[in-house]
Parts: sequence; C-alpha cells; structure tokens
Amino acid sequence: MTLDLNRIQALCFDVDGTLSDTDDLYAQKAARFLPRFLFKNPERTARRFVMWMEAPGNALLGAADAFGVDDEIFALFRWISRRRKFTPKKFLLIPGVDETLKRLRGRYPLAVVSARDENGTMSFLEQFDLTGLFETVITGLSTRRAKPYPDPILLAARRMGVCPEACLMIGDTSVDIRAGKSAGAQTVGVLCGFGEEAELKRAGADLILTDTTKLLDVLK
Repeated sequence: MTLDLNRIQALCFDVDGTLSDTDDLYAQKAARFLPRFLFKNPERTARRFVMWMEAPGNALLGAADAFGVDDEIFALFRWISRRRKFTPKKFLLIPGVDETLKRLRGRYPLAVVSARDENGTMSFLEQFDLTGLFETVITGLSTRRAKPYPDPILLAARRMGVCPEACLMIGDTSVDIRAGKSAGAQTVGVLCGFGEEAELKRAGADLILTDTTKLLDVLK
C-alpha cells in the first residue's frame, strides 16, 4: 500500500477516532461487563458500543457497510440526526493532532468530513480551537447522502478548489475509506479509532498508519 504524494493537493479528515479520541478507557471498562460466553470478542463489542454512544451516525453507517443496507440506514441516520437534542459535552483530542493539523495547514488546504451532525462537529472543533485550520467543514447533513457515499468528499473538494482525485481522505473506519475511494481520492486508514487493520485493508486503504499524527512522517 502506497500513496502517490504528487497527486495530493488537499486533506480531508474524519472526526471520531481520527481527530477525536476513541475513549479506549471507556471501552475497556465496558468490556468487563460483557460475558465471554455470549461475546467472542468482548473488547471489539465494547468499542462498537462506545462508538454508538459517541457518534450514532458513524455506528449506523458502519452497520450499513457490514450488511449492505446503506440507503435504508442513511435515511434512518438523517431522521435521527434531525430530531436528536444536542447535549454539550467535553471531547477528548487524540494527543498531538492539534500540532499535526497546524503543521499540515501551512502546506495543504484542510477539510473536515464527518458523519456527526453540525452541533457535535463544531462543538469539538471549537473546544480545541481548530475551526480556523479548516477551509470547510462537512457534516453528516451537509449533503443528501453521507459517507460511505462520495458526496461529502466531492463537496469538500469543490469548496477547497481542487479535484476529488487530488484529495487524501484520512479516517479510521471502512466507511471513510469507501467514501474516499468512491470519490476517486486516495485514502489513509488510522488505527487510533474504531476501525481495525483488516477491515481497512479490505476497504482498499492506500496506506494504514497507527495514528493520525504519523501523517507528518509521510507528507514530508
């Protein structure tokens, strides 16, 4: 798996598990309460549960990816997102991501491409003073179809003034990778979130990194 660095003119970032911490501690605690005779892999199940609690949109789209019901799940996701009450909360930042974004911002236009709703996305960015680093912020309701469809990345590319093929999509789940590939972009899967290496490879990630900060070692 390799990237064509000469193609890259802009970067698109998922939020949950890519910029925002995945709450591994909560997942570890939840796993203790899952009986092993019912769950073959309680740690994985607990991570999925935390994923649902932190970002229902991502969880639903992950299920769509697994069962091939993208249209149905996407319609449900939009319905939930529009009716869900926003509760302010404190987010966790993946260590070093803020400095990574600042250093990359001087070389590439950056975009957020998230499945979160606008309130949750903007609340995270504002908490860590990241909003000004991004040319555009695409949320789960910015386009008629969200990830894993290409629409959010196509919109981000248009707003950044580049072609989709010149974008690099960075995310932690197969939903992010599928969206990037379907838009014609290159993709990087990161292992600091909800996805696992095998599923990111199956989705066609061009490169897999242990965490988002390792982009600085690649985009030299």
